[in-house]
Amino acid sequence: MGLSSSTTGNTQVISVHSDRIDAAMAIQFKEDMRAQTQTGAARVVLDLSAVEFIDSSGLGAIVASMKQLGDGRRLDLAGLHPIVEKVFRLTRMDTVFRLFASLDDAMTASAD
Repeated sequence: MGLSSSTTGNTQVISVHSDRIDAAMAIQFKEDMRAQTQTGAARVVLDLSAVEFIDSSGLGAIVASMKQLGDGRRLDLAGLHPIVEKVFRLTRMDTVFRLFASLDDAMTASAD
């Protein structure tokens, strides 16, 4: 599982460099996210534009990553492929996360 991170103002962008977040890599994803977000901005945008498949374990790993951010920090998701976005909508996780069509859309949106 490869993640990269950059920070612009009060927003940290974490890009996923894998085409899948599934049971085989969910634990590693959570650990990598924890390491990337230990000291970070109030807002984290997870760029999922490379991810073409996510299963329930991957969804759970993203939810766990949001929870480990703690109060006062938010996790937004950007660049979801239609299949990945469908998983978030079917599980109603689109009510928990703000979903953006692209990273540019997420970066121009307000942090609130």
